[in-house]
Amino acid sequence: MEMKASRTLVKSAPELWELADDLERMEAWAGGLVGARAPLEIMVTYRRPQQSLAWRASAPGASARIALELAVSGFGTAVEITAQHESSAPADSEALERLLDELGSPDRRPFVPG
Repeated sequence: MEMKASRTLVKSAPELWELADDLERMEAWAGGLVGARAPLEIMVTYRRPQQSLAWRASAPGASARIALELAVSGFGTAVEITAQHESSAPADSEALERLLDELGSPDRRPFVPG
């Protein structure tokens, strides 16, 4: 099953790249896509810094391929995610929207008195 989601986020491509090109985050996203209770080990299959990132994951009874595209768009960055999912569990149609929500959420840093 293939799913797609896209949104323009009010963050720069370098900011989004820093979030997306993170091994633990990619493993968690892959696990969430196939309905796994834990992150899945991934293999990056394509990386073009600040533009494109693709990875795949597989576990017994489930596999996923995810591709992320970034492009400057007005006052932000257009993000397009394509995911292919093969699993015995039903596809989570909201998984890609949650991924976009996570990428677009403001960074929360603790206040440090100057």
